Amino acid sequence: MTVSDDKPTLCFIGFGEAGRAIASGLREAGVERISAWDILFPQPDGEPLRRAGETIGVRCAASAAAAVRGADIIVSAVTAASSVEAAQSVKPHLAGEPFLLDINSVSPGRKQETAKLLGAAARFVDVAVIAPIHPARHRTPMLLAGPHAEAVAPTLTALGMRVTIAGAEIGAAAAIKMVRSVMTKGIEALTLECFLAAARAGVVDQVATSLTNNYPGIDWSKMIPYNLERMAIHGERRAAEMEEAVATLRELGIEPLMTQATVKRQREMGKIGTQPSVRGILKTDRAAMLNAISAAARNRH
Repeated sequence: MTVSDDKPTLCFIGFGEAGRAIASGLREAGVERISAWDILFPQPDGEPLRRAGETIGVRCAASAAAAVRGADIIVSAVTAASSVEAAQSVKPHLAGEPFLLDINSVSPGRKQETAKLLGAAARFVDVAVIAPIHPARHRTPMLLAGPHAEAVAPTLTALGMRVTIAGAEIGAAAAIKMVRSVMTKGIEALTLECFLAAARAGVVDQVATSLTNNYPGIDWSKMIPYNLERMAIHGERRAAEMEEAVATLRELGIEPLMTQATVKRQREMGKIGTQPSVRGILKTDRAAMLNAISAAARNRH
C-alpha cells in the first residue's frame, strides 16, 4: 500500500499528552480522518481523554481493532513499559501494511523487538521526539530511522512535521534520543540536588553566580525553575524514560552508574511534585519553589 497524495488516515494508539498534542496539530493542518485508542478509554479515568478527542475532532474508538481499521499511518504513543504490548494489541488487526511510527521513549533494543514482532504486518519506523511536545505539537522536531523512514518522510513533511532521517537501521533514532537523555535528564536531576542543597545551606544566589562564571552560556535564574518544574510535573514519566536509557547503556556495554541515580532522583521528584504544597507554587519564584520542594522532601524521609 502507498499513502495517497491526499491527507492520510491516521490512528493514535495511546492518547496521552504526546498523542493529543500531535493529533490536535495535525487536525489543524487539515488531516480529517484521525482515530485513537487508549486503554483508559473504557474506564472513568479515560473520560477527560475522550472529551479531548471530541474537542480536537478525533474519533475515539471502542477498541484497538476499531481504531486501526483503514489507517495509513499508526502512531504508537504509549508509556515506555507498554510499547511492545501496544504493538501486540494491534498486529492481528492490521491490513494493507500501514506505516507504524513508534514515538515511544524506549531503547534501540526495544524498538528492534517491536519491529520484529510486527514483521510484515506494518512498515515500522523508529521515531524519536527530540524536543518538548508543546508548543510546537506535530511540528516538534523528530528523528526517523529504519528501512521505511525515507518512504514516510515526504508524507509527514507535507503535513508540516519537522522530520530528519537518522539512519536506515531501526534503533538509530532511539539511540540518539536515549543517549542525549543521559545528559538532559541528568542535568535536571543534578540541578535539583545541587540547588536543594544550596537552599538548605542558604547559598542559592552564590552558587548560581559561581556556576554562571563556569558556564556563561546558561542563565541559571531561568534554568533552575525550568528544570524543577519539568521534574515536578513529568518526573515519573522521565524516570521511566531513563530506565530505557539505562537499558540503552547496557546494550552498549556501559555501566549506567549516573543514569541509574537520575532514575531515582527523577522518580522522587515526580512524587514530590504531586503534593499540593509543591504543585501550587510551580509558577512562582525560584526561592518559593525550592523552599516548598525542600519541605516536601524532608517529609518524605
